[in-house]
Amino acid sequence: MNKKDGKYLTTGEFAKLCKVNKQTLFYYDQIGLLSPVLKNEKGYRYYSIRQIELFFVIDLLKDLGMSLNDIQIYMQNKSPEGFLSLMYQKREEIVKKRQDIEMKEKMIEANIALMEEALHLDFQQITFVQFPEATLYLSRNIENVTDEEFVGVVSDFINELSQSQLDSGYPIGTITKRENVQKGDYSNYSYLYIEQPNPKQGYPYFQAVKGDFLIGYHIGEETTINKTYERIFSEMERLELTLGEYVFEEYIYDSVVKNTKDQYVTKIMIQVERI
Repeated sequence: MNKKDGKYLTTGEFAKLCKVNKQTLFYYDQIGLLSPVLKNEKGYRYYSIRQIELFFVIDLLKDLGMSLNDIQIYMQNKSPEGFLSLMYQKREEIVKKRQDIEMKEKMIEANIALMEEALHLDFQQITFVQFPEATLYLSRNIENVTDEEFVGVVSDFINELSQSQLDSGYPIGTITKRENVQKGDYSNYSYLYIEQPNPKQGYPYFQAVKGDFLIGYHIGEETTINKTYERIFSEMERLELTLGEYVFEEYIYDSVVKNTKDQYVTKIMIQVERI
C-alpha cells in the first residue's frame, strides 16, 4: 500500500476532515462501527475517502438521538431498503421536532407580548373596552363539578393542548355564565379556554362574543375576588351598563412571575350591554 498515491488518509487527516478528534475514530474502530480500510505492519491506520460519507451518516444519526448501539445494528445489516426506511423514519422525527420548536417559539412570543403589556397596566383602574371577536378553544363543561372533577378537567385540557399542539402561549382562562355571576357564584365556571390567534382546522372552537367589556384587575387570592367584582359592578352602574352573557377571567401574574398568592393578578373581563 502506497500512502502517497492519495487514495488513503491517515487517522489525523480523516479526523480533521470529519471535524472530530482521533479518539472518536479509535473508539468507533474499537466497537466495530467504523474501522480503517487498511492497517499496515507498523500499526498505522488508513481511511478511504469513500468512508467520509459513512462517517457523516453516523454523525447525523447520532445527532438525531440514535444510540451508537442502534447505529451498530443498522451497520451490521446494511441494505438500500433498510437505509431508505431509516431515512423516512428520521425525516418524520425531524418534522415533528420542527413543529414542536415552532410551537414553542409562538408560545414564547405570546408570553413576551403579554408580559410587556402587563408591565404597563394600571391594576387599580377599571376600563371600558370594545373587543374584536376572538377564537377560543374550550374544555368540556365544568359547571357545578366537584373540586376533584375540576382538577381532572384541567389535567385533560392541558393534555389536549399539548397533544394537539393548541397551546398558543396565551393564558388558560375561565368563562362564567351571567346567571352564576349574578348569584355571586364567581368560581362556578362553565369552561376553561385558551385563545387561538391562528385556529387550526378540524377543531371545535368558540367565537368569543365581540363587543363592550368592563375590565378590572384583582390583586390577591381568589377568596377575596368578590371585592373586585363589587368595584366593577359599581362602575357598571355608574356607566349605566348591564351584565352581558359571559365573564372571562385570566391570570396576568401568577406563580410563574410572583412568589406569593397575595401578589397574583387576575384580569376580569365582564361583557356588558347598554341599558
